[in-house]
Order: sequence, then C-alpha cells, then structure tokens
Amino acid sequence: MRIFAIEHSPASYLADFWLYAGLLAIGCPAVLWLAPPQQRWSLVVVAAVGFFAWSLLEYLLHRFVLHRVLPFKRWHALHHAHPAALVAAPSVLTLALFCFGVWLPLVAALGWSTASAAALGLVGGYFGYAITHHAVHHWPAQGAWLQRQKRWHARHHHAAPGAGVCYGVTSGVWDRLFQTGARQRP
Repeated sequence: MRIFAIEHSPASYLADFWLYAGLLAIGCPAVLWLAPPQQRWSLVVVAAVGFFAWSLLEYLLHRFVLHRVLPFKRWHALHHAHPAALVAAPSVLTLALFCFGVWLPLVAALGWSTASAAALGLVGGYFGYAITHHAVHHWPAQGAWLQRQKRWHARHHHAAPGAGVCYGVTSGVWDRLFQTGARQRP
C-alpha cells in the first residue's frame, strides 16, 4: 500500500473512510467535552456552519484546482478516464491539508475549541462528499436523491472538454449560482 498513491487498493481506499469516520466519532465528543459548558451550543453552530461551508469549498476545489492546477489536474484526469477505479486524494494529503491548511490557522485566529469545531464541521462535509462521490460511481441508484446525484455527476464526466459543468458532487447549489450547471439532460 503506497502512502501517496492516487489509485488506491481496496484496503487503502476503505481506510480513508474509516480514518475520517474515526476522527469525527472521537473529535466531536472530545471538543464538546473539553469546551467550557457555556460554549457548547455555539460550537455546535460553528460545526454546522463548517459542514455547510464544505459544499462551497468542494465546488471551488473541484472547479479551480482539480481542473486547472497541476499536478491535481493530471490526477483528476485519471479519475475522469477511469471513473470506476478507486482514485482519490491520498489520506495523508487530505489530513495534512485539514491540519495545516485549516485547523492550525483557525486555532491562531479563533482559539482551540472554535477552530476544532469549524474544522470538524468541514471534515464532516468532506466525509459526506467522499461517501456521495463513492456512491455515484459504485452504488446502484436506489432512491430519488442518489439517482439525481448520479445524473448530475454523469453530466460532469460526460461534458465536452472545456465545457465546465456540474462541479458540485454533494450539491448543485453553487453550480446554479455560478451558472456552471448542465444546460441539458445527458
């Protein structure tokens, strides 16, 4: 199992889900337990804001980093070429980005408990994205929501080169707002 591989073995691909599930299962109660009691409800709100903010971050990363910036563009092209392959960002990279690019700057700006709640909210959004993205590529479309997500994501994968549509995986809100939603049915 290579630690920086883009195409994962089934074990390392599954380990990513367990890593983030474990981080959330341990981190959320720990932050609430360690925070002052009068701050707990505000931390829940901060985490919820982080969770919903993920959808904008997901859209921006997908549109502007994964489709434009090397080496991410090349790695993401591998996913487009082989959508059923177990291609994902290495866990060590995503975890480092969350720790050093999100949590530590937030700790410096907001303090430990607020930063931890916001980061855990973002991690929860990322975890939801990872499950949704896996589902649209690997699960049968049972239920109206998953059927819609599969159609939406298929528009992204089957768009003409440079068309730039349907970057949101968990939500189409930002595609609609920034007018990058698909204009026609595939």
